[in-house]
Amino acid sequence: MKTRHLIQSAGLSLLASAAMADTPVLTVYTYDSFSSEWGPGPAVEAAFEETCGCDLQFVGTGDGAALLSRLRLEGTRTEADIVLGLDTSLLAAATDSGLFAPHSVEADYDLPIDWTDETFVPFDWGWFAFVGNAGAEAPTSLRALADSDLKIVIQDPRSSTPGLGLLMWVKAAYGEEAATLWSDLADNIVTVTPGWSEAYGMFLEGEADAVLSYTTSPAYHLIAEEDGSKVAWPFAEGHYMQIEVAAKLAGTDQPELADQFLAFIVSDGFQSVIPTTNWMYPAKVPAEGLPQGFETLIQPEQSLLFEATEAEALRAEAIEEWRAALSQ
Repeated sequence: MKTRHLIQSAGLSLLASAAMADTPVLTVYTYDSFSSEWGPGPAVEAAFEETCGCDLQFVGTGDGAALLSRLRLEGTRTEADIVLGLDTSLLAAATDSGLFAPHSVEADYDLPIDWTDETFVPFDWGWFAFVGNAGAEAPTSLRALADSDLKIVIQDPRSSTPGLGLLMWVKAAYGEEAATLWSDLADNIVTVTPGWSEAYGMFLEGEADAVLSYTTSPAYHLIAEEDGSKVAWPFAEGHYMQIEVAAKLAGTDQPELADQFLAFIVSDGFQSVIPTTNWMYPAKVPAEGLPQGFETLIQPEQSLLFEATEAEALRAEAIEEWRAALSQ
């Protein structure tokens, strides 16, 4: 009986292995906070796998700007089928890479700008902001911040989309005076982290007065922790916007499954997860609307955003201005 039981167990294991081998795998490169246990990844994975008959696997690659660097390095050898987490500041460079294929998604987006891109599908958006503690000193502009003694944590623009977004914000607000602003802001910066998670953690541990994040970040503390002690600082120059996108790799060996996932991105099953896991505005507001608490967030009076090719043209100069200021 024992021998028969072992044979049966071995047979079942072989069947299970065969079934797993027949299950298609869709590999999505994304940033670490998206794929983390507290990010959107687990809920998105569960919801998509209910309908796809596949194994959806998220691969964290650091922060958003690191995604494109990794894909360029891997080229056509990449195992990624989808990339999720590039943003508007990187779209021209991503397009020029030739690594991505067109999509067929059609949707009525709830974005602050018209969206007609044939390659990139938006999944969320927001405004960059410095987040500090309620009741503490709060500057009313980037210039006032640079003139203060407040200490901030920011992210590296070479690896992080928020970090690059800050450079675009300064460039959009100050133009030819951007280098001067950076020179004055340099002594406010406690440190520069590779990604958003490290920077926000330092702020929460009290190592800085504020952190570069989003106007929506206080919603996490308010909704998830019932804590109203974190606020985004509204700035007179306006706030730079970020629209995050996903795209299909041209070399994917799962093109139909990749298309299915891109279509899923604009469905309620994906979009309803975004506000309370990625803590951003959904690209397409789900039927139930935004969660209670989002109505308390600041609404910038002016939105700043460079068109993709203009952002790409300014990127190298903006990084050099930032690097030069911090190296003094």
